[in-house]
Amino acid sequence: MKIGFIGLGRMGHHVASNLLKAGHQVTVWNRSQEPVAALAARGAVAARSPEDALQGDAVFSMLSNDAVMREVGLAGPLLERAAKNLIHVNMATISVDFARELAAAHKAAGLAYISSPVMGRPDMAESAQLALIAGGDAAPLATMQPVFDQIGARTVTMDAPEKANLFKIAANFMIASELEAIGEAFALLRKGGVDPSLFHDVLGGRLFTGAVFKAYGAMVLNRNYEPAGFALTLGLKDVNLARSAAEGLGVDMPTAELLKTHFDQAVAWGWQDKDWAAIGEVSAKKAGV
Repeated sequence: MKIGFIGLGRMGHHVASNLLKAGHQVTVWNRSQEPVAALAARGAVAARSPEDALQGDAVFSMLSNDAVMREVGLAGPLLERAAKNLIHVNMATISVDFARELAAAHKAAGLAYISSPVMGRPDMAESAQLALIAGGDAAPLATMQPVFDQIGARTVTMDAPEKANLFKIAANFMIASELEAIGEAFALLRKGGVDPSLFHDVLGGRLFTGAVFKAYGAMVLNRNYEPAGFALTLGLKDVNLARSAAEGLGVDMPTAELLKTHFDQAVAWGWQDKDWAAIGEVSAKKAGV
């Protein structure tokens, strides 16, 4: 396929690279030029503007938030200049309301829109092991499924774009909540003179055998938050997306309010560029351990 790609950050450049490896003709655009040049050296076409990336069969975008997508023009007049019948696959974690807005804007422009946020860190993007949560109409989903299989290990489909984003928002809320619990537990242990590494080893082998406790727990245990695979500011954004979705649906989420307080505190301490696992350090710092 002839595919455009907009947004070559920590995750996006790996996904675009895998599209190249799969044999697609890929046109790439990014606000900074270094990742564009790196992929152009491997056979990608360097776009002069976002519009150039919208002239093929499909375009993937992976930008950081709602506001950046608006700045680039993917919610407005830029769509009117896209190739006829283009399918836009938006891999960003955005708000539920913005997902609905984008779906309506694409429909008005005669384009197909799929919200497909992903679950996984940069190493999983590089090895094409992402889980894709894809929401949209059946026909474009079927068209893009072979491509999804080339960049991910599993695709879960939803019948509406906003449902895919709600799914991802809820998933990131759960990860952030576990990071908070890990941090509080480790702070309690350290304050009481108990080795948290033994705690992590025992629970990781029996009760908490999942990837979050094992991998993120090791980061909190070793206080290793750099370089960031997923920046703390992005974690704060996703917590706020959960709070906004909860408000819109009339759902009480007190843990989300606690998380916001701690993320705000971490940013105030200058931790914004650390991995979001650093939220597990807030309780320790407050306890003086």
